[in-house]
Parts: sequence; C-alpha cells; structure tokens
Amino acid sequence: MNPRIRIKPLAYGVGLVTAVASTLSVADAAEFEEVVVTSQLRETTQLDTPTSVSVLGEDAIDARGATNLEQLLNLAPNVNYAAGASRGRFVQIRGIGERSQFIDPVNPSVGLIVDGIDFTGLGLAASTLDMDQVEILRGPQGTVYGANALAGLITMTSNAPTSEPMGRVSAEVAEYGSHTLSAVTSGPLADSLTYRVAVQNQQSDGYVQNRYLDRDDTNNIDESVVRGKLRYQAREDLQLDLTLLYLDADNGYDAFTLDNSRNTLSDQPGRDAQETYAGALSALWSGSDLFSVKSVLSAANSDIAYGYDEDWTHVGFHPWEYSSTDNYLRDKDNLSADVRFISTEQSRLFDGRAGWVAGVYLRTEDEALARNGSFRSQFDTDNAAVYGQLSTALGARLELITGLRLEQRRADYADSLAVASDTREDLWGGNITLQYTAADSTLLYATLSRGYKAGGVNGRIISASASNPLIDRNAFQFDTEHMLNYELGIKGSWLDNRLQAQLAAFYQDRSDVQAKQSIFDPSDFSFDDYLTNAAGGRTVGVEAEVNYQASDALRLFAAAGWLNAEFEDFTSSSHVDARDDNTGEVFAPVDMNGRELAHAPGYQFFSGLEYAFSDNLAVRLEMEGKDAFYFSNSHNEKSTAYELVNARLTYRRDDWALSLWGRNLTDEVYYTRGFYFSNQFGNNPANGYAPEAYYQLGEPRIAGISGSYTF
Repeated sequence: MNPRIRIKPLAYGVGLVTAVASTLSVADAAEFEEVVVTSQLRETTQLDTPTSVSVLGEDAIDARGATNLEQLLNLAPNVNYAAGASRGRFVQIRGIGERSQFIDPVNPSVGLIVDGIDFTGLGLAASTLDMDQVEILRGPQGTVYGANALAGLITMTSNAPTSEPMGRVSAEVAEYGSHTLSAVTSGPLADSLTYRVAVQNQQSDGYVQNRYLDRDDTNNIDESVVRGKLRYQAREDLQLDLTLLYLDADNGYDAFTLDNSRNTLSDQPGRDAQETYAGALSALWSGSDLFSVKSVLSAANSDIAYGYDEDWTHVGFHPWEYSSTDNYLRDKDNLSADVRFISTEQSRLFDGRAGWVAGVYLRTEDEALARNGSFRSQFDTDNAAVYGQLSTALGARLELITGLRLEQRRADYADSLAVASDTREDLWGGNITLQYTAADSTLLYATLSRGYKAGGVNGRIISASASNPLIDRNAFQFDTEHMLNYELGIKGSWLDNRLQAQLAAFYQDRSDVQAKQSIFDPSDFSFDDYLTNAAGGRTVGVEAEVNYQASDALRLFAAAGWLNAEFEDFTSSSHVDARDDNTGEVFAPVDMNGRELAHAPGYQFFSGLEYAFSDNLAVRLEMEGKDAFYFSNSHNEKSTAYELVNARLTYRRDDWALSLWGRNLTDEVYYTRGFYFSNQFGNNPANGYAPEAYYQLGEPRIAGISGSYTF
C-alpha cells in the first residue's frame, strides 16, 4: 500500500485540530482535575507517579462508548490485544503477553485486577459498567504484583457508594441488532452505611453473516453484569468495603472464513461464554499513630466455555466430508489476600526522611479443564509473597524509591494422559527509582526494575511424544523468564495546569524469553502448541501522552508509542525433522534472531479533540491507528497498518444526555488475529489447499445513539 495514503487521514486530523485551535483564545481555559493512581503501594497523583501509566477516567470511558476493556486499549500507547474469540481475552504490553489459550495452562504476563478481584487472563470479566477509572501500568510490576505482571498491570475500579441518593438509567441502540440497557442506583442505607448497585445487559448480532445456516447472529454478544457495593464506616478510623460481582456472558464465536470476509460457512458455530461469581472485602484501618493497614480479601469462581468449528465449513464442503469442532470447558477458582502496612509521619525512618510500606500476599488458583469430553487436566497454583518499599528523601527535591518482592510459587499439573508435574520456585523482583521534582509541576525519574514470569510444563507435548518419537524432550518444560527494565521519564503540568504531558523512554532486557511454538507432524497432520525459551530478547521504545485545554471550549489530546521488540538467538523449530511424503516439503528450523515479536506493532497512536459549541452541545473526534505486526512467533504472517476515525456528538441538559456516534467511519478493514496454513495443512479445496493466510476482522463501520437520565 502506498505509504502516502496511510498518512493522509492523520494529516487531515492534525489539520482540523490546528484550524480549530487557531480560532480560539486560551485566556479563559479551564484547568485539568487531579488524577489519583490507586494501583501503586501508596496512592499518588498520576503526574507524581514515577512510572509509565495511562489513566482512563469515567468521562473517557463514556466518550468512547466502551462496554469492555478491549474498547479502551487503543487509547494507551504500546498496548495491544489478541482476539481469537468474541472479545480480546489477552493483552500485550510493550510486545509482551499471551495471545491464546487452548490445552495447556497459561502463566500470564499482564495482570488484570477489577475492584480488588484477580481476573488475570479472563478478559470477558473486564466490563466497564459504572467504572470510575482504568489504570494501565507499563513495564514489570515486580514489587506491586509479582509473577503475573512481567509486562504490566491493568487495574479497574468502579464507582464508590455515595452519601447522597442518586440513580441513572442508560440505553443504547446501534446497527447490527446492538442494544444495551443499564441502571445504577446509590445512596445511604444508614448513618454509616452506603450502597451502590449497577446492572447492565448488552446484546448484538455481531458483524458476521453465516450463509450456510442463514443466520446473522452466530458471532453475537449477549452479556449481563450485576455489580453491588457496600461501604461501612465502622469508626472514624475503620472503613470496610464489600464488592460483589455477577457476570453471565454467552457470546458466539464464528469469525474465520476461507475468503477472509464476514460471510461464514460453518455448520457448528463456536461459543465464547463465561459465568462468574466474585467478591472482595477490603478494609482500611488508621487507628495507630505508627501505621495504617490496608487489606483486600477476594474470591472468584468462573465457568468458561470456549469452542469453535475447526474446519470453518460444513459437512460436504471438503471432498472427504471432513468436519471437526474443538471445545474447552474450564472451571477456575481464585482466592487472594493482600495485607499492607503503610507508615505514618511518626514512623518514618532515618530521622523522618523515609516512608515505608510492607505487605504479605497470598494467592491460590485451581483450574480444571475438560476438552471435547475426552481429555481432562487439573492445574493448581499457590503463590506466597512478602514485599516492601522504602521512599527516602535525599534532598528537598530528590527522592530514592526502592522496592523488593520475594515470592514462592508452587504449581501442580496432572491430566488424563498420565502427565504429572510438581514444581516449586523461589522468585524475586523489585525496583530502584530516582525521582527529581524540577519544579512544583515537573517530575523527572529514572527506574531500574526487575520482573519475572514462572516456568512450567508442556503437558500436551509430553503426551504427544508417546506416539511421535521425533519430539525433542527439551520441549517438555520451559524455564522461568526474567526481565530488567530501564526507564527514563518526565511528566508534569504547565500553562496554569492547562497542559499535561508525560514522556517515557525504556529499554527492556529479557532472558529465557517464553515463546509459543507449534509442532506439526506430517504423519498424521496434527498440530500441538508448546512454550519454549529463546535465549533472550530486547525491547526499545518511547511512550508519550498529552492533554491540552486550549480554551473552555476546546480540549486536544494525543497518545503515541514507538516500539522495537526483537528476539535474540532464537530458532523456531518444529521439533520434527522430516519430509512430508505428500508435498515433498521439508520442515526446517526458522532463524528468528532479530525478528520482531508477535503482536508488537512498531508504532501506535491515538489523537483527537473535544469542542463545546455551547454549554449543552459538544463534539468529539478521534483518530487511532497502529503499524503492521506479526500474528505469531511460529510463522511470518502479518496484519496491515490501519487508521480508524471515530466521532461523537453529545447534547446535555441538567439531568439527561443524548449522543449520536460512529466508529470506524471510513469502514477500514483491519485484523485482530491471524493464522497461516502452509503446504502441510491447507484448508480450502477451492485453491487446491494451497498455502494461505486467514484473518479475524475487526469491527466495521457502526453508528448508534445512546442516552442517559440521572435522578
């Protein structure tokens, strides 16, 4: 594609922003509100947090029209996601993160916490219903979260109960049979007890037409969410918060076609469903002069059903009437506890120059899998950690922050094919940060942090080796991955707090990089995925975010990321040293040294403006885009670079609002997941089963109307 064509939409957007800005006075521009980051060991403002973090508040979520986390991720630099389901289940930060889960268990690279409940690896649970704030922390969070946050951490916090009664109802109608209904109520139950309840149901036929079944809802969305909160101010120094969550998602999964269109031919469409019961009890006690205590106890049970029509067609389509489905049923139970002691002014160390945090963390998770009724596995993990952080003033403007986490992890795996594994690991991570406040509104920082990701066992490969002696025994297990992250940053507010910006540059040095591979055995045309370790990897990148309140009427915003993430000394091998007798194709190892990681686009950007024509009428224009990226580390198929244009026109009165909106207004075709079938395993008889790439398409152009009434 002509690169000049790709630049045009961005140039038009910048031109529009410049033209509008040039007509406005900045003399009476409003200031930005202070944003508090809650996902660190101590609460602090976003501009005082010495790490690269994007904070998306309720206004940004509403303006985006997002109902799930995946619809917000493109707003943050160097963050991507992989579909392969009804929604993006897995997130990649700075090119690191899982892209799928089938038979073997997954050790996640990106943590996901919703109201204190651990939903790591469960993207369907990331509903934005009544959400107050989403925080996306980039880089290893070895001190804060540990083993499941090598790449970063995402925390989502819903709105707290209010002391004054309130209620809100919202509705949305859009193309493709889409409609959403939600309601929120909040207020006091007693002098010291307040509540908040939010409910939502979202339905959509999806963007696929199944021509074989003559249906337009085989890739549908059907999700219901109920969230309840209680806040009890037991005493002046003791606050208790209870959160309960119920999620029922029963979505379809029918996304891949032989001609890469939105017209499927499957006779057994797949399913992407999750039912979750979860809760968290948090307490904040400040009754001591020496320290306060913050604790969170959470539990979640999730039943997950994921399956698909493996041949993407119907009986009779293939000459030999090949037909196959694949279905996975998982039951996940998660229990975690975190108790944190936070120093007061009276207990600061070193003559009052150092504040401290110390904590204990426990987590246990049980995951049971049943595949196609013939295979079962059980994967149980236990994590126990102690952690601490010391913030020491070295001068009036200079501060040294040091953190350390010591973690012990146990993982037990067993399956119905007599594979069993019992591993124990001692892990550690931490950070050393030097921050300098150049002025009251400018922060400079330098950070060295260490993250880790636990090793494990490839159960599927072990069982497959019984019938395939060519499988290398080195593929049976994979080692723990470690990463050193070097980061420099500057952030602050200027022009009377009308301009806020943050810039971070980083270098990440990874050792024993865990990379997903596939084994193909031409003797029976079978594929098996497994994890192996590359010798290393390096990532260099830059992230920037800017908000500018040009006037009371105009706000400009932008975010951009540049990324170069590569393997070092890595050869991707099929572990089958053989020739296909049918095609004559030789399966040789592929040298991946210096190749970019999968789902790591070289650049990403998001920009836009909000302009108020009056006190009641406002428009929001957005443009987002990303570079092409590899879909997998086992083949060289890539997505295409793309830009999307979104718009929203909103009319507000005192207690109600009405919006007309459109996403992907230019109807850009873009891909969120991709596979490549080479000579050893074609899928389309129309072209003689020749090598071919297949893609899952992103959302097409869609328009709708939404409204809300608050009372």
